[in-house]
Amino acid sequence: MSQLERKNYPQLGHVVGPYVHAVKYQSVLYVSGLTAYGSEAQHHGVAAQAQEIFDQLNIIAAEEKTSMAGLIKVTIFVTELTHLTALREVLFARYGDHLPASSLVQVSQLFSPDLKIEIEASIALNG
Repeated sequence: MSQLERKNYPQLGHVVGPYVHAVKYQSVLYVSGLTAYGSEAQHHGVAAQAQEIFDQLNIIAAEEKTSMAGLIKVTIFVTELTHLTALREVLFARYGDHLPASSLVQVSQLFSPDLKIEIEASIALNG
């Protein structure tokens, strides 16, 4: 298991549970579910929260010296599907020409009632 590297990113704040922000295995980074918790976006809609999460993913990608072009797979958990059009607009804008494999799952709630979306991701690393 020495090939596994468990990683936290200080810019994202301290994790509050029994997990790390991401785990690197070979040339893939597996990112834990990210939310807008603790940010101004936490108190806004799904589109603003998605923007905040993608800002966090960009921080992680930059720290790993890669970009969102390496996004392999995302799993998106939402508490409601009524704002799906706004969410899709954010996703298309953030992905550009680099569409990942994706799953979208509706859940009854996330760990804080203000949260409307959580995204986990797998990112290919350069080299």
